Amino acid sequence: MIPAALASNWRFLAAALGITVELALASVGVGLIVGLLVGLGRSYGGRVLGAVLALYVDSMRAVPVLAILVWLFFAAPMLLGTPIRPFLAAASGLGLHLGAYVAEAVRAGLLSVRQGQTRAALALGMTRVQAVRVVVLPQALIRVMPALGSLLTFAVKDTAIAAVIAVPELMRQSQIVAGQTYQPFPIYTAALLVYFVLCFPVARVTDLVYARLAPRGAG
Repeated sequence: MIPAALASNWRFLAAALGITVELALASVGVGLIVGLLVGLGRSYGGRVLGAVLALYVDSMRAVPVLAILVWLFFAAPMLLGTPIRPFLAAASGLGLHLGAYVAEAVRAGLLSVRQGQTRAALALGMTRVQAVRVVVLPQALIRVMPALGSLLTFAVKDTAIAAVIAVPELMRQSQIVAGQTYQPFPIYTAALLVYFVLCFPVARVTDLVYARLAPRGAG
């Protein structure tokens, strides 16, 4: 039997779940793009660019994601002279934070590919960019897929932190319903199960895809 608190508020919570999924997709998109570009830049961009990008990576990893979101939402508008919508602040902050970890995973994958493969590609007439894009990068991405799968699950779970800047995602709206109905157990239990349902397939699908593609990244 469905608890009354859930039965009477399921539409409200379902809308919050939609916001959670949208925020997760947005932050993952930002994180993957930023991480790929930063990983490539640190690996092939030269000493100066590498140092600048290393500062970004170290800064994002040294600062709690909660502090990043709060700064973007409350402090950044004072510099920009215009307010930032909660969803945009959350997607940007979560994406930039995720991007630092993705960048390190990508860089580790790129460095794991033997230099001989790049030299062979150059000997075949490829440019350095073509060698990286066609030969090195595909292998690197396959090799780091397990790590990326873990990072994607973290990205989905981190959306709950956006509650602190008033993004109406699942955790914030669950807090509202729990406070109004005085039934925290069914509300928070349902939220916990929803996060599990969102994250578990990501981890398992990543493992399955990696198991099929792993031989291609073993060169």
